[in-house]
Amino acid sequence: MDFSECYGDTVSSVAAAARSGCRKRLRRLIRRGCSLDARDNRGWTGLHEAAAAGSSECVREIVSAVGGFSRASCAYVNSLTHEGESACFLAAQLGHLAVVQLLLKARADVNQLTNDLSCPLYAAVDGGHKEVVELLVRKGAEVNRTHTASCWTCLHQAVYKGYSDIVGILVNVCNLEAVDDHRISPLFVAAQYGQLECLKVLADAGANVNTQAADLATPLLIASQEGHQACVDFLLDHGADPNIACSNDWPQFPIHAAAEFGHIGILRRLIAVTDRSCDRSDGMVSPLYMAVHNHQSRSVELLLREGYCPDAQDCTHILCFSSPLSVALCHTSDKPYSDSVKLLITAGASLTEGDWIHAISTDKTDLLQLILEHRWIPRLETLSRKYSVRHHHGKTVLKLQEVRELLCVTLNHVHFAACWLPLLMKAGLEPSLLLHSHMLEQADGEVLNYLLQFVNWSTLPIHLKRVLDQRQLEKTWIPLPHHDSIPSLSHMCRLRLRLVLGPDLVMRTDVVQQLPVPAPLHGFLKFMDIPDVYFIRSPPVSNRIPELHSTYQHIHVL
Repeated sequence: MDFSECYGDTVSSVAAAARSGCRKRLRRLIRRGCSLDARDNRGWTGLHEAAAAGSSECVREIVSAVGGFSRASCAYVNSLTHEGESACFLAAQLGHLAVVQLLLKARADVNQLTNDLSCPLYAAVDGGHKEVVELLVRKGAEVNRTHTASCWTCLHQAVYKGYSDIVGILVNVCNLEAVDDHRISPLFVAAQYGQLECLKVLADAGANVNTQAADLATPLLIASQEGHQACVDFLLDHGADPNIACSNDWPQFPIHAAAEFGHIGILRRLIAVTDRSCDRSDGMVSPLYMAVHNHQSRSVELLLREGYCPDAQDCTHILCFSSPLSVALCHTSDKPYSDSVKLLITAGASLTEGDWIHAISTDKTDLLQLILEHRWIPRLETLSRKYSVRHHHGKTVLKLQEVRELLCVTLNHVHFAACWLPLLMKAGLEPSLLLHSHMLEQADGEVLNYLLQFVNWSTLPIHLKRVLDQRQLEKTWIPLPHHDSIPSLSHMCRLRLRLVLGPDLVMRTDVVQQLPVPAPLHGFLKFMDIPDVYFIRSPPVSNRIPELHSTYQHIHVL
């Protein structure tokens, strides 16, 4: 081998002539005795240069000079660069059909692998050179060999690039179900990258539309996740099953992916074909969880409108959350409530102790106000009935358990009572439910005075009066002047009215306005003369508690 003409960054004169496609100059150099074996710093010879340049005339000249199309030239024709590239590979990569034909005639190895496990066919497929692909397949190229570190076949690559015409060639000779190192088939790739035409060719050729990857994902799941509506429609129309579990961790369906990523058109299509057992059944996960978790309020709205239960099922053992609302509140623990929270509460989602904590244990009242806009606090006798009313005045009526947990949370967060107490009183909560020794012991003086004005303070149970006497003695509470006397007749009258009608009707309707009494009394009868108390921030105070499962003393109520 002659290195006399080679330098670190140059090529030989023969290679330079071949690169430029100048056949006459190349012929003169060869007749002058210039070496055809000289390589540059990449290991390229003149044949590599001619093949990459697509100069069939220069290729023919070089091949003839090394022995023509006989076996003697085979070793030279198949010589490799430092990257393991043959002349045939370079020509195929760049789509030089005539050059590939010449090299194959000169016994080029059609299946020669490069250092990175590529080959002439894979290179032609990657470049989208249909005619070269047809030639190489016809000449016996190995079509099912795996290439690249991820073990893709030529069919995988053709689909990935979206070359449906090349896919049409390969489906006749390739294994349609060949999988890579993640057990992903070519049809899965088509669904993942939205290559609809390739998907059609593969499906029409018989490829399995329900193939599953190593993690159990299906083409329908991945198309739903990536938002490829046309691919989803095609797969469903051609037998894709929307109810195949697509996860080893929990039964995830394509509908979960569509909901999580907010692909509304796909979600609407999947709602119509997905088994509703995923909505509430134990061991399943409602797609509402995914929509809420990823802040996809449009998905939440659509699912609720289509009848998905706002409470779903308890997924504590799977997702560590008991309801979609608990997910939504957890994600907005230190912010104003999200659209998902509003949608779920409006739809009638049940409220747990953890949910009440988010609304009560804060100096922010936005969430509590939202809840009270859509929830009706029933009177005591209604709560005690075996079958209580579910809706009243267009609002969802709180169940007995919800009221119990509300009271438990309020009594454990008395230090925020200035924020939540006025709202609950105006929403019609029976004040006697809060006349608990813990409340009277811990409440701020102003809060205590506010609460007492909704009751007959002269008839409090003896144990509560003792608490008040002790606080007054310790000077932790200064009663209003009239609290030392018997309540006025006017106050007794409005308490009686409240008892007869119920605090929910008095405080949350215009029933008082219909009473035959002077108009100035309407506000008094609705306790509107009692000024709200104001919360004084105690440094430092977190706006919202960060942990849902805070532990505290459980106070038995109701």
